[in-house]
Amino acid sequence: MTTGTTKTTRIELDSKSGAHIHGELALPAGEAKAPAVIVIQEWWGVNDHIRSLVSRFAEAGFIALAPDLYHGKTTKDGGEAAKLMGALDWKVAVEDVAGAVAYLEKHARTNGKIGITGFCLGGAVALAAGAQLPALRAIVPFYGIPDAKTDFSKLNGAVLGHYAKKDQYIPPATAEALGARLKEAGKTAEIKLYDADHAFVNDTRPEVYNAAEAKLAWDRTIAFLHAQLG
Repeated sequence: MTTGTTKTTRIELDSKSGAHIHGELALPAGEAKAPAVIVIQEWWGVNDHIRSLVSRFAEAGFIALAPDLYHGKTTKDGGEAAKLMGALDWKVAVEDVAGAVAYLEKHARTNGKIGITGFCLGGAVALAAGAQLPALRAIVPFYGIPDAKTDFSKLNGAVLGHYAKKDQYIPPATAEALGARLKEAGKTAEIKLYDADHAFVNDTRPEVYNAAEAKLAWDRTIAFLHAQLG
């Protein structure tokens, strides 16, 4: 999987919770208006991998922003990551995403259309935010599912979900059930299954990374976001 080379910039933005938070921002080349995508972190936090994804989205033609839901904390330890994820206030997380939406809506380069994607924890947050923030016109979760009580009635964007056939955390049946729930709610949704493990897009983890399936999911994501936000 190609690593992004566009440098990200650490910015400050206002969460709808009232707090000042930070995020990583990258812009596409040129001065033309462009669609925007919010990138939500894995349970490790906003680390080099997430910055690389922000960079790659910018190189694909999007204003890309990763709000820091852990407010400065990152880890490489699975146990600590589990604690950070467990301590996350989901209401505040969605308010942080709402702050990112507001920031992007005011950005001089935006065409006014915003999508969201996320990985693992971030995939779940992306769906939870999409269910509450109608400004999000495209939602692309990678191997993440929100609380079963999530109300999708207000979801305004189309959904493209990427899930793994070998995922022990979110089995294929659970991913397919999500797709059924979305369609029952009258939403446009497509669930894609990959012959891979959980976190198969993370090229910093060779034990789970699957280059071929990651490229397929990435290419589908870019095409989908351009179709929905272009």
